[in-house]
Amino acid sequence: MSAYTRYAAAALLAALAVGCTRPHSVPRPAPRATPEPAPRAHAGAPVTGAAGRPFTLVAAGEVRPADPEVLATARRDAPHDGYDYRPMLKGVRPVVSAADLALCHLDAPLGPLAGPFPGHPAPQAPPQIATALKATGYDSCATASRHTLDRGVPGVRRTLEALDTVGLRHTGSARDAAEGARPALLRAPGGARVAQLAYTFDAGGGRRPAFAPWTVNRLDARRIVADARAARRAGADVVVVSPYWGTEFRTAPDARQTGLARALTAAGTDGRPDIDLIVGTGAHTPQPYEKVNGTWVVYGLGDQLSGAAQQPRGNGGTLARFRFAPPHHPGGRWRVTAAEYLPQLVTQGKRVRVRDLATTHGHDRVREDIGRAVLSRGAAADGLTAGR
Repeated sequence: MSAYTRYAAAALLAALAVGCTRPHSVPRPAPRATPEPAPRAHAGAPVTGAAGRPFTLVAAGEVRPADPEVLATARRDAPHDGYDYRPMLKGVRPVVSAADLALCHLDAPLGPLAGPFPGHPAPQAPPQIATALKATGYDSCATASRHTLDRGVPGVRRTLEALDTVGLRHTGSARDAAEGARPALLRAPGGARVAQLAYTFDAGGGRRPAFAPWTVNRLDARRIVADARAARRAGADVVVVSPYWGTEFRTAPDARQTGLARALTAAGTDGRPDIDLIVGTGAHTPQPYEKVNGTWVVYGLGDQLSGAAQQPRGNGGTLARFRFAPPHHPGGRWRVTAAEYLPQLVTQGKRVRVRDLATTHGHDRVREDIGRAVLSRGAAADGLTAGR
């Protein structure tokens, strides 16, 4: 890393630490091409053997930091001028930070420190959300969604630079073709390597420019399988796909979701599935978990952080938690030995807060509605349980 890049990264990191006394511009760090970063403490154990040790993976739904209620709360929670999203996510931090690996989904491009920060229909969020996601315990964030290109190619660059600066891996959008061809490759304690791949069914109002088709990954079964196989060749023991799909505020998966899930889980190489887990977002409401062709599919995690929903099914979500165990023989599949969902709710009011309903009293009806949607395709018979 050059001296200029080190300075720029340090300056941006300081600015992202929540409270800037006044808006100012910061030099942007150059794109980095590290194939595998030094992970955070609970995800950075050295390799102890070829097989590795069991690990837990948590996945969360959409983070919508530019929603008006969320943005207003981040401003109120900041100790000085600026935005602080950490208090909003404090309720789920124990679950997220306790996982060996944790995946998030960022559903808005990030803007410069000085803003502006509009919401719907073309959101742009403060870069301080990156600090909050890292502080909550996330390791990698999917960035492919209908809003990825709302701020064009500059918005993609700003988003990924902010995530780079705080040490969050990312996948689903890219600044160049080489970056677009790489998964987020993570290392779990004990040595297992996990690849996250992300795609969107719709780029919304922003089109991929002809000169930069790699800016956002589009949902395509053949492309996803090819990328999964490439991730295996790059050393991934477990391949996780994060699709942005589905019909908004519909608790049942649509035909495109179920068809794509069947196609992806049926793909295999040398008797081993190419994809080990699918954790979807996009519907803004919890959708079923289901085992398809022996692989767990979460059709919709719901929202992790959002403002007041226009639909009654909004603001509920789940954290998915899976425990993986090493294969019985070299070259075999890592096995899911425990599958759990943890219901959550984004409560509105003067200050938005994310509540872990697995440990919070009240909200019984919301908890029941979430459980009904999650279990509606028979996941309980395949071993899915409500976590704590």
